[in-house]
Amino acid sequence: MATLEKNPDDTKEMVELAFRWKYIMLPLSLLLLMAALTAIFYPQLSDEVAYRFSLSGSPESWLSRPVILPFALLPQFILFMIAIAITFGITRAGRSIGQIASALKPEKLLMLMGNLVSLPQIVFGFVMLDIFIYDINDNHIMPLWLFALIIMIAGGVILAIFFIQAFRHSGSLNL
Repeated sequence: MATLEKNPDDTKEMVELAFRWKYIMLPLSLLLLMAALTAIFYPQLSDEVAYRFSLSGSPESWLSRPVILPFALLPQFILFMIAIAITFGITRAGRSIGQIASALKPEKLLMLMGNLVSLPQIVFGFVMLDIFIYDINDNHIMPLWLFALIIMIAGGVILAIFFIQAFRHSGSLNL
């Protein structure tokens, strides 16, 4: 929780930010979900796994089963570490320069920024799930471009809602 204190030199309130796990809960959840899905599907994979497909959906490139494992988890882990770096860096920078309380709540902004990393995590997770499903069942879930479009639209709607709320709280927008 942020602590508020009166700055004796100013009439504005100072906010002390601290790292909270809730700022990166969605990236952490997606990392754990992808690890669980990899553990479930990995034993069912054949020795050669198709990982690159043509526009028609037929496989173009193959990898051995042990090599696909790092490709399933490494992007998720890297994006999770980026979420930690973003939120930890911002909270540390906010402490060193002194964060001023404003109409935009710093906690909400940090939660949005830390959890926004989950959008590419979802796309990477879909790609790996599609690779697993194709190798096991010989069919795709849906085209990647369609899934990516759905995720981008959903992310745009979430950002639009956030910014509309921010403008409403700051008094710049009266809807």
